[in-house]
Amino acid sequence: MTQLSYILLGLAAGTLSGFMGLGGGILLAPALVYIFGLTQHQAQGTSLAVMIPPITLLAALKYYHSGNVRLDIALFVAIGFVAGGLAGATLVNWVPDALLKKIFGLILLLVGIKMFVFT
Repeated sequence: MTQLSYILLGLAAGTLSGFMGLGGGILLAPALVYIFGLTQHQAQGTSLAVMIPPITLLAALKYYHSGNVRLDIALFVAIGFVAGGLAGATLVNWVPDALLKKIFGLILLLVGIKMFVFT
């Protein structure tokens, strides 16, 4: 039953990710914490690991074939993302789990307010 639950979570997060370009942070990481009992650190790391093959390859290719990928921008963002991802993954180990949850929630809240109020 647990494997099926993971698959259903992946289906929901993948659908949201393919549809809106999000899913790992909005749905996957919180579900891993609050439904499956992972720590915030484990949920974020697992969420990143999950996204390597399906999101990078399949969803990005679909967007590319539809003419919705700016490779000239994506290349340079990816260079920064590699360095930033490594730095963030190193620094996060010193942040207590409870504080990390609060930071994560605050960022989601601020982005949600900005998108809802200022569009």
